[in-house]
Amino acid sequence: MFCASCSIAEVDEIKLKKCDACDLVRYCSDNCQQDHSQHEATCKERAAELSDEILFRQPESTHLGDCPICCLPLPIECCKSMLQTCCSKVICKGCFCANDLRQIEQSLDRTCPFCRHPFPETKEEANKINLKRVEANDPVAIAQIGREHCVRGEFGTAFEYLTKAVELGDVNARYNLSLLYQNGGGSVEKDEKKRLYHLEEAAIAGQPHARYDLGIFEGAEGRFDRMVKHFIISANLGHDESIQELKKCYVRGFVSKEDFAGALRAHQSAVDATKSPQSEGGSSKIRCRVAGEFLWLKPLYYFRSNTLPAISEDLAYLSTIVSA
Repeated sequence: MFCASCSIAEVDEIKLKKCDACDLVRYCSDNCQQDHSQHEATCKERAAELSDEILFRQPESTHLGDCPICCLPLPIECCKSMLQTCCSKVICKGCFCANDLRQIEQSLDRTCPFCRHPFPETKEEANKINLKRVEANDPVAIAQIGREHCVRGEFGTAFEYLTKAVELGDVNARYNLSLLYQNGGGSVEKDEKKRLYHLEEAAIAGQPHARYDLGIFEGAEGRFDRMVKHFIISANLGHDESIQELKKCYVRGFVSKEDFAGALRAHQSAVDATKSPQSEGGSSKIRCRVAGEFLWLKPLYYFRSNTLPAISEDLAYLSTIVSA
């Protein structure tokens, strides 16, 4: 093993360190690495290749994972799963409805399907529960608070909460940050570079909406091969909008018949994997009891750029949700 700049061999007293960007060559010192200017072009090319290998790797599942009760993959559609603010667990609609039906038939108090915590009776009580989760550094609860601030137009505060949730590992919060950088607002300035960074990180973690947005971006830039790759990956995770875009790509000749057929089969398989008799037979609407009133709501734990003005009525303290 030799230094790529001065050709000194690696011996006991001389340790070579690899180039962090490309992992192709090694150097005996920082000075040698700086002097080796002819490696710069090759390094950038190889670093881009390594980055794409990670970016275009097919995730085994979405960022949502499995329902903690039935262990089936959670559906992408937010209306088919419920976020329990008492324990920050996302429960599929089938398990939620089955638990709610059991409690109604047996005249039991309404409790969380996972942790059995009683549903709060008022909005204030729900707030207290959520704040306890925030104080415990729960990334899901912190991200939820951030989204609520964003809906109210308090983008600076929303940015602080979402940034903290990202640091704690919440994938949806990372996607939400990309939307903040896309739209700007308050003290948050538009930043396309940071937006794409958070989109890529969220997509790598299995966020299908982030992957879809990357496909739209690549298409707008004329990089149709990269666009198709993004759409195929998100379609394989069960993302409906991506499969619709792939249909358009097939008509325009951007994707082969074999790749399109494979994406269709994978998409249907991913959708079917989330289905259960309980979820298929459950109520299509969920209602929420807050301060003695029933409100029809859609469970929501992420927002999209084109729905920001409309989702304030959908944001709810989801631990108070009961089925119709």
